[in-house]
Amino acid sequence: MNIIIRLLITSIVAYLLTKILPGVHFEGFSSAIIFAIVLGLLNLIVKPILSLLGLPLTIITLGLFALVINAVIILMADYFIDSMEVDGFGWAFIFSIALSIITSLVNSFVSDKD
Repeated sequence: MNIIIRLLITSIVAYLLTKILPGVHFEGFSSAIIFAIVLGLLNLIVKPILSLLGLPLTIITLGLFALVINAVIILMADYFIDSMEVDGFGWAFIFSIALSIITSLVNSFVSDKD
C-alpha cells in the first residue's frame, strides 16, 4: 500500500510541476502515472549502476554529480515514454531537483510514524 501511495504522490507532484516548468510536458495525468512507474523501475535497476560508475565523480564533486545522475534518469524516462517530453538536459536537471525536494517533503508528511 505504501508503494501505491508513493507512486501517486510522485505522479501528482510531477504532473503539477509540468504546469509550472515550461520545459517538461505530459499529455495527461495518466502519463504522469506511467512516468512514476517507469521512474521507479529506472531508479531500481539503472540508477545503482550509474551511481557505481559515477562514484569517483560523485566523490570529487562532493555529491553534486548525483544530481546529474538524477537528470539522466529523467531523460531516460523521457526516452521510454512517448507521452512525455523534456526539452533538454537543463529542464531535466531542474525537474529532477524540484521533484526530489517536493516528493521528499510530501512523503515525510504522509508516511506512517511506526
